[in-house]
Amino acid sequence: MDLNSIINHPEMLLLALAPVFFVCIFLEWYLGDKRQKLPLSARYKKAEVFCNISLAGMHQLTDILAGLLIAKIYLAVFGWKLFDIQMGAVSFIVLMVLQDFFYYWFHRASHRVRWMWAAHVVHHSSENMNFSTAFRQSLMYPLAGMWLFWLPLIVIGFDPNWVVFVVLLNLGLQFFVHTQAVKSLGPIEWLFNTPSHHRVHHGQNPQYIDKNYAGVLIIWDKLFGTFEPEKETVIYGITKPVNSFNPLIVSFAEWREMFKEVSKSGLSIKQRLGVLFSPPSQADVNTRETVAVERNDDSVVD
Repeated sequence: MDLNSIINHPEMLLLALAPVFFVCIFLEWYLGDKRQKLPLSARYKKAEVFCNISLAGMHQLTDILAGLLIAKIYLAVFGWKLFDIQMGAVSFIVLMVLQDFFYYWFHRASHRVRWMWAAHVVHHSSENMNFSTAFRQSLMYPLAGMWLFWLPLIVIGFDPNWVVFVVLLNLGLQFFVHTQAVKSLGPIEWLFNTPSHHRVHHGQNPQYIDKNYAGVLIIWDKLFGTFEPEKETVIYGITKPVNSFNPLIVSFAEWREMFKEVSKSGLSIKQRLGVLFSPPSQADVNTRETVAVERNDDSVVD
């Protein structure tokens, strides 16, 4: 499979990288489970690994199906491009940096907008951290609106195939930050996202929540005030655990809770919109405040 084939069919990139991913998984499994050189939270549990791989398959299938429609939208928008950009070494680097910038804002929005968090929470719901965690993706990203964040790149004038290729390359590179086998990468930590930075992002420790949104470059977090170094041991997972290895339950648990809350009686339109689009914690507070008013019991609110 040559580069031109992958550019024309960018959805094949992650499949092409799959052998590298599975070699890394085997080495990490050997180091952690067999040699017991890694923390318990890095070990491979069969039920969870099966769940993670199932989620990856569901995500890949949905991306391919949704991509048929999204590709038409991208091509339509491409007709309004501002510049006629020819791909070369310099333009490729520019595209990588710009895409990583927009990825930062997509990722940040996925933690601060509940509609998007309902999809992204799947990735954070594991209480372990190893390479298989990178496979833990949601089939609901197209509905959540991930694809909208790459539209500016197409408006600028980057070919849609190259944009999708770079998006998937960025995600592929992020596979390598999902490990506890690497403690620090020295000066590389100053510029790039690393396992240490990304472990922080997966932590539910109070100081780690909503930090280190970086894809490839950590500079965005440092520029926009969301950087946090790894100091104390990371506690992985989310504050409202799913407690299931069923990929369907993992995929839809937050959507179910969100729609249950938004359909409660007595809510105003503003409150319903708040449930859908406020930060996850604030949406929960708003709902509880409404319940408290209905019950005339202020003790319900923390």
